[in-house]
Amino acid sequence: MALTAEERAALAGLEEQERHLRRGATLQRERDRVSELFILSKGIMMSFVLLDDGSRQILRFLFPGDMLAAANLVYREAPEAIVALTDAIVCPFERDALGALVESHPRLAAVILMHHQIERVALTDRLAALGRASAKARVAALLLEWRNRLRNTDKGISTVFTLGLTQEEIGDATGLTAVHVNRMLRQLEEEALISRKAGRVTFLDERGLVRAAHYIDRHDGLDLSWLPPGR
Repeated sequence: MALTAEERAALAGLEEQERHLRRGATLQRERDRVSELFILSKGIMMSFVLLDDGSRQILRFLFPGDMLAAANLVYREAPEAIVALTDAIVCPFERDALGALVESHPRLAAVILMHHQIERVALTDRLAALGRASAKARVAALLLEWRNRLRNTDKGISTVFTLGLTQEEIGDATGLTAVHVNRMLRQLEEEALISRKAGRVTFLDERGLVRAAHYIDRHDGLDLSWLPPGR
């Protein structure tokens, strides 16, 4: 979708400030008093919640261009923690700034709504997978989603990419133990669906991997025909 010059300027206004984070740094903790939202400008982050037994459930992996902490629009206390997986740069802005953008640029407000609907549907897919899909399907789906999100900002990525996750982090995202994740990765290798070397993953049979994962790319096949004209 082509943005108008005014729309680009409005989005740039949300990114006027920068906050640099080192790998492992916490942007916000659960139940922090919050008023800011963020645009992720550089790096990869994750959001998660801690369960009563002390275990961690990773909710989303966050990539450049994502709006972080959108729930802070409606809650005074953060419902999730956000941590940097790599060195990162975020652009903080107050809720009032988004309110002004919504009023001045309805189409951008619609796009932000659409973006969060994509995230909601993708999260629904993951919830269904946690309840019903096999361990192999969950891990395969995570690999596909990770590659696809990386490719949104680096068109040079095809079937080879860096997986900057530990097996524990994969497990916390898929509801598996690190041992089980290791077993599933080896099974995908034995079935000649992927290969791994020095932290890099290669898709050897992407169609087979998609079938094994029952994966749907929720960033593909979008219908933008209903959007109003830009201002």
